[in-house]
Amino acid sequence: MESPEETSPEKEEKKEETESKEEPVMAAEAKDNDNSPSDKQKESPEKSPDAKEVAKAEEEEESPEKDQEESPAQDEPEDKKPGTAEVKKEEENVQEEIKEQREQPREKEAKEEDTEVRDEKPKMQDTKTVEDEKSEQRVEGRGDRGGKEIVEEEKKDDSRSPEEKPVPIKRRDSKFELQKASVMYRPEFIYDKNESQKDIKMWDLMSSYLGSDIKSIQRQIVNHVEYTLARTRFNFDNNGCYYATAYAVRDRLVESWNDTYQHIFEQDPKCVYYMSMEYLLGRMLQNALVNLGQEANFKDALEDLGYNLEEIYDEENDPGLGNGGLGRLAACFLDSFTTLEYPAWGYGIRYNYGIFKQGIRDGYQFEMPDYWLGRGNPWEIERLDVIIPVRFYGNVRTYWENGVERKVWEGGENVRAMAYDIPIPGYNAFNTNNLRLWRACPSTEFDFKSFNTGDYFGAVKARQKAESISSVLYPNDTTIQGKELRLKQEYFFCAATLEDIIQRFLKKHDNWNDFPEKVAIQLNDTHPALTIVEMMRLLIDQYKLPWDQAWNICSQTFSYTNHTVMVEALEKWDVDLMQKLLPRHLDIIYWINHLFLQDVRKVCGDNEGIIRSLSLIEEGDSKKVRMANLCVVASNKVNGVARIHTKLVKNWLFKDFVHYYNKLGKKTQDKFINVTNGVTPRRWLLCANPRLANLITQKIGHEEWITDLSLIADLKSFADEEEVINEFIEIRRFNKVRLAEWVKKNCNGLVIDTNSLFDVFVKRIHEYKRQFMAALYIVHRYLWIKEMNPNDRGNVVKRTFLIGGKAAPGYEAAKKTIKLISMIANVVNNDGDVSPFMKVVFMPNYSVSNAQIIIPAADLSQHISTAGTEASGTSNMKFAMNGCLIIGTMDGANVEIAEEVGHENMFIFGANVEEVGRYRRMMAEGKRDYVPATLSKVFTALYSGRFGNIGEMDWIFKKLVGGDDHYILCWDFQSYLECQKRVDECYKDQRKWMAKAITSIACSGKFSTDRTIKEYAENIW
Repeated sequence: MESPEETSPEKEEKKEETESKEEPVMAAEAKDNDNSPSDKQKESPEKSPDAKEVAKAEEEEESPEKDQEESPAQDEPEDKKPGTAEVKKEEENVQEEIKEQREQPREKEAKEEDTEVRDEKPKMQDTKTVEDEKSEQRVEGRGDRGGKEIVEEEKKDDSRSPEEKPVPIKRRDSKFELQKASVMYRPEFIYDKNESQKDIKMWDLMSSYLGSDIKSIQRQIVNHVEYTLARTRFNFDNNGCYYATAYAVRDRLVESWNDTYQHIFEQDPKCVYYMSMEYLLGRMLQNALVNLGQEANFKDALEDLGYNLEEIYDEENDPGLGNGGLGRLAACFLDSFTTLEYPAWGYGIRYNYGIFKQGIRDGYQFEMPDYWLGRGNPWEIERLDVIIPVRFYGNVRTYWENGVERKVWEGGENVRAMAYDIPIPGYNAFNTNNLRLWRACPSTEFDFKSFNTGDYFGAVKARQKAESISSVLYPNDTTIQGKELRLKQEYFFCAATLEDIIQRFLKKHDNWNDFPEKVAIQLNDTHPALTIVEMMRLLIDQYKLPWDQAWNICSQTFSYTNHTVMVEALEKWDVDLMQKLLPRHLDIIYWINHLFLQDVRKVCGDNEGIIRSLSLIEEGDSKKVRMANLCVVASNKVNGVARIHTKLVKNWLFKDFVHYYNKLGKKTQDKFINVTNGVTPRRWLLCANPRLANLITQKIGHEEWITDLSLIADLKSFADEEEVINEFIEIRRFNKVRLAEWVKKNCNGLVIDTNSLFDVFVKRIHEYKRQFMAALYIVHRYLWIKEMNPNDRGNVVKRTFLIGGKAAPGYEAAKKTIKLISMIANVVNNDGDVSPFMKVVFMPNYSVSNAQIIIPAADLSQHISTAGTEASGTSNMKFAMNGCLIIGTMDGANVEIAEEVGHENMFIFGANVEEVGRYRRMMAEGKRDYVPATLSKVFTALYSGRFGNIGEMDWIFKKLVGGDDHYILCWDFQSYLECQKRVDECYKDQRKWMAKAITSIACSGKFSTDRTIKEYAENIW
């Protein structure tokens, strides 16, 4: 994917030029801007004056004809061409300003850009001084100009003298630097060459960005207190301060957001649309301030008003838009899209409720509604002008048109999708991207007839039914009604998103073959897979394209990211349910499958095993649609998210597809590729661990690592320095104290020892992640300390086990794991012999904001999934980036982390993928003597009732010892035990441990989403 031509969206009233820099420009907007010009209303090109041109300004004033000859064609209206009395007078005023500017000392810091036109990063427009900019805008007409046009102009007229040739484009080096000016000017766009007085007046009123000085910030905050919140200074508490501050920050984002999408509409680059059912964004205020470079200014402004910014951060709710790693990855991608200034939109659903708030009562998880919108969301913009109809149920009617059989989907029920936009800032970026979320609304708000007959519930029934679609993230699908609601939710998301994308495309294009050249749609897992079918329906039924052309467009537009190799986790939908809810889509799926299997037979013959494996329809008592197979067949690229995961995708999960494409003559690497996940260092270092971020900057001597994490490798040379180790110890101590305070506040007043090793295990609770094995190890450690001679306990490494994560409401084994951990914690923490040496904490309601406190404080982090089950994992990257050592298996991204930081700086144990397969075969053949003596002792202690009645989880233990140890917990336990001993020995030598931790930080450069997104852009989009 190529970056579009660029223009600088900032201008500064400043008497000096600053350093230049290349940057790609951002995403395209069409649909939402009522003022968007048509493709025929191009902006007038303008020259980019530098010092030499400014020096010639007075001479050019004497000869306007010459100025016209040397400038490119200026299709200006007559009343604005040089020569009119009005413009001449304006020119004289401008030239006086230029003359005054020349008389003042100017410090030249601009660097010349390379004038060679490159595909990946075209040149940016010059960010000029305000006087130069005004001169150009008034004399030559309003508009921005990209550097590529300047370069091509140079090529056309190489005969000019050096004085006459345009100087290469200059670019400001940093938005942060521009913000230091008293006024920062916005880019200007031409809407109509015959601009009215209204347009000119509006430009005058909106020509500069909001001020960033303390007084301006304070004025904006108090204005929102009074005019947005309708409060007074006597009712201005921390909560009101949060909302007022958030609105003041959002105002800044909206300015850049509008400029970005107006500019991109004009540039018309290819844009990527990222579709994900989850976005685990975390709190947004701190992230926005850090990315805007305004945290210090806002902190000072608020302190002057009597407020503490850290306390204000705590007033924000975590948005309930995600659950686990899938959503957190998507949120990191949004940050990197904008930071790297790629043209991108995120799409998702605006859930009224998050998955749930987790509480612990008597050791059991209980779920509470997470109504995160209860106090409103200051970051979103409700788009009443962007409403898209979505149909369900109905029937398919066949008709003939010009000798062609056609079908139309009609009847059924309709709902409306209303857009809510959230501006996404990038770090030190000139642009702001967009996350568009859909809310389900009824097509008819109120049934007045039912109301008048006394049927008050019936009057609002349609509204309640529609709103349920976007009410809850992942409704429980263990019932028929739950499955239907979940399928509705997915199609609602897909239909609204695709219609929005298509309408934006049609604003500038009328040739459908251009669609893949302007649109790339990335499917984050299979949840958005119905977008493929919906696109085929629209192209064939609505836009009347032939099937082959429509399919060719689809297969070039979509790409699919797989996130699991567990077959049971791959999404499938009952054919009967889809026939009822989406009848036309099922027709299309059957036809796609029919044509695809015809091709398979041509290549592979009548191999029923291959055909059955590749079919989009799973045969059986209840036929199902395989959404993963649909994604593979229709996508241009299929990617895994870690190298070992991609290998499993190709060699096991989709091996028959690989076989087919190889026989077809298509190289496997052309279809199946790897893009290892990452995380954003802005949130997970700069926001979560600012003291560590400052230490990194001090030692390596710059802040460039924040946007190029590979540069953090320079820290490695300091890993053994005593001074750096001491500073790192102090930072870790500060973070551990902060976490201990959080635990005391949120975990029933439990006090933990900040001098102990903080052993952290925070993940979604699942059998393959093996929290159950960690619980069994805690029992083993308890028994070991309890049976020890009291005089020897002083040599024990103190540990605090901190465990957190949610279990899906219908996942019984996961909920029993939480209960077991709670039972163990109750015994350990109340045992006077053992509790001084170990504590066990289950941290409720794990979230992004909690993670930003937990991760920087962790000494050891557990990533112990069964080899071959975790696609990647990203929390391991966050821990490594913060100097936490990892204990884990060779699974997911652990493999690549070990390669980067060194096996000697991790604690690796357990069976590899091949061994896991062998152990499972041995159990299937009847082997039962695989439980080690150390684990048998643990089972005996649990069955004795020492930790409480485990009768309700007896079935789990029977599975483990009875040949159904699918996740190889018993097989890996002894290896896990030995590895934990190595952890203890290493932690006793604090200098050695901290040196490993610093090395881990220095070697984490690969695991930034900036690198991930660049690989997507280069290899997929």
